Amino acid sequence: VQLQASGGGSVQAGGSLRLSCAAPERTFSRTGMAWFRQAPGLEREFVAGITWSGGTSDYADSVKGRFTISRDAARSTVFLQMNSLNPEDTAVYYCAARLGGNMVYRAARYYGYWGQGTLVTVSS
Repeated sequence: VQLQASGGGSVQAGGSLRLSCAAPERTFSRTGMAWFRQAPGLEREFVAGITWSGGTSDYADSVKGRFTISRDAARSTVFLQMNSLNPEDTAVYYCAARLGGNMVYRAARYYGYWGQGTLVTVSS
């Protein structure tokens, strides 16, 4: 499963960005998706995830209420809408996928497929 992440960039605090992650159409309907991020010097952390059915989503406490994960089956794409960004959100964001299952996993080890990462920089 090859993932293509895009949408990163530089914004000022309080701004918004939308990340996209395209997955192969033939597997998308059976794929749970998630976003992780890694800031310099820190471990990769879970940001948000959504089940293959789209019926369940989960968020890290640090982004709850500001970020929204969604998926568009017609475009085989998952999105991460990020609002009210602050400098602590600065990181490389990775999309991840796992085949099967219908729950959101927060641990990176459950995801077998990863995108290349897209940099988000938030200035104060």
